[in-house]
Amino acid sequence: MTPPPPAALPRTLAGLRSSGTEHRTVAAEVRANLLSRLASGRPRFPGMHGFDATVLPALERALLAGHDVVLLGERGQGKSRLIRAVGDLLDEWSPAVAGCPVNDHPYAPVCPSCLRRAAAEGDGLPVVWRHRGERYGEKLATPDTGTSELIGDIDPARLAQGRSLGDPETVHYGLVPRANRGVFCVNELPDLPARAQVALFNVLEERDLQIRGYALRLPLDLLLLASANPDDYTDRGRIVTPLKDRFGAQVRTHYPPTLDDERAVLRQEAAVPEGTLVPGHLWEAVARFARLTRASKKADQRSGVSVRFAVSALETVAASALRRSALAGEACAVARVCDLPAAVPALLGKVEFAPGHEDDGEAILLGLLRRAVADTFRARLDGADLAPLAERFASGGTVESGDLVGAEELLRRIGAVPGLAGLIAAAAPEGEDGPASPGLAAAVVEFALEGLYLERRLSKDIVADGGVYRF
Repeated sequence: MTPPPPAALPRTLAGLRSSGTEHRTVAAEVRANLLSRLASGRPRFPGMHGFDATVLPALERALLAGHDVVLLGERGQGKSRLIRAVGDLLDEWSPAVAGCPVNDHPYAPVCPSCLRRAAAEGDGLPVVWRHRGERYGEKLATPDTGTSELIGDIDPARLAQGRSLGDPETVHYGLVPRANRGVFCVNELPDLPARAQVALFNVLEERDLQIRGYALRLPLDLLLLASANPDDYTDRGRIVTPLKDRFGAQVRTHYPPTLDDERAVLRQEAAVPEGTLVPGHLWEAVARFARLTRASKKADQRSGVSVRFAVSALETVAASALRRSALAGEACAVARVCDLPAAVPALLGKVEFAPGHEDDGEAILLGLLRRAVADTFRARLDGADLAPLAERFASGGTVESGDLVGAEELLRRIGAVPGLAGLIAAAAPEGEDGPASPGLAAAVVEFALEGLYLERRLSKDIVADGGVYRF
């Protein structure tokens, strides 16, 4: 919720002038606040990972230049989050003429009603204060978005009051002019009909409006941002060339470049239910799974694999553990390797497969998931002594595990594991997953068993709801 403005702020034009408040354009506000963050070393765009050496410098140059910006990138690359972070570069509080539909600055009113009021009320013109959160607006472009919604239209009710059609006060302003003296974003710009895109020409170039055949000279002061897919693989539409030319800068985004960045985004975005523990090796396995899927030639490279893919996978894994804990009567739900396959059916709608592989989606994802677990096993337990655990099966013993087998029951079936504390320390470093518990011990042992199976040091028979490990 927007906080109330401080009581000490002036409430009239006279008070505003006496307070020494300066009038700055939106571009000047953003530039000054960005420079302040750059000089102080504070995070410029909190919550963004992997963009420091690529996307952020390009965006910062565009903002310092006062340019409108279009962000191009595949789905799920954080374009919307990055655009919303630009809104945080506005001043915390900004004055506006009370009751103005386009948020005129009291020093420089531009709309007809404010010009009339300023002439009549003088220094007594009432002032309101708008928080930076109120000065950010966005519109998700859809094929039915019209010019009237974005720019405005003639209000029939005002015509019925006796005003003439040429009276500028008959205009009902759309989303863009109502974002005057703020930041406005059009998400998925190619989805905007060509006619509505053309309506933005004057906003970007001349900063005025054209409504119903006559020009309304309303010099807007705003920063216009947009997001789009660089290759419109859905054939929904495209950005018309003259509109692209009017954006001052184009910035390309990308997926997290490193595994550490991928895990940082996953840790930030995934919502794990309270009381549920997802061990660190599973966070890593899910992050690797997303990266392998993104790099797979069997996935459509034009559509990309969103960061939401990994987030949904991790949350489904946590939910599977929570379900098992309820059925097994466990006090704490701890996710295990056996919970990973449960995420695959839920993810099929998040990946578009290359031609010829559309019907093999589940098998493709399961294969990539096994590779992710194997890579995580090698990264975390490559130096661990797993010979005692493997020898547990040398005499013909078997262990059945699955997403309905509780932690204590799994540990009972496995029996004593020499060097278990060392395995836990290697797979789940101290501080990453909290203190050791039966649930964490079971998760690490099952991870070791799955790794031995994927390394072909053990065999595994697939059964309903799980598998049987044997020599």
